[in-house]
Amino acid sequence: MQFTTPRRRRAPEPIVPMINVVFLLLIFFLMSAQIAPPAPFDVTLPKSADGDHAASTDTLYMDAKGRLAFNEARGDAVLDALAARATPDEALQIRAEARMEARALARLLPQLAARGIAQVEIVTGAK
Repeated sequence: MQFTTPRRRRAPEPIVPMINVVFLLLIFFLMSAQIAPPAPFDVTLPKSADGDHAASTDTLYMDAKGRLAFNEARGDAVLDALAARATPDEALQIRAEARMEARALARLLPQLAARGIAQVEIVTGAK
């Protein structure tokens, strides 16, 4: 009686090293990504000769129609949220739309001063 020799099965490719590499890449990209909340609306910054600005955690957004946004607060609630912010001694950054009238910003500044916000930085882009 003649028996056929069984064929040797090829060992399956190990998948564990590939999974390890994928997880390492995932961790790398998560750690290197800058996680920041998105802006509440698109703002085109006005241009200036010196576009550098100091990093601040508190940013007030103002669009072309004069609408305000600060963190989750919108509209009239913004001024109350600004008065109760966690870092009152730190300068407040204002990211105002370039097409906005200067009068709207000029009306806002006394309202901020009345709520105890003395230091204000207007953020601009480089020319």
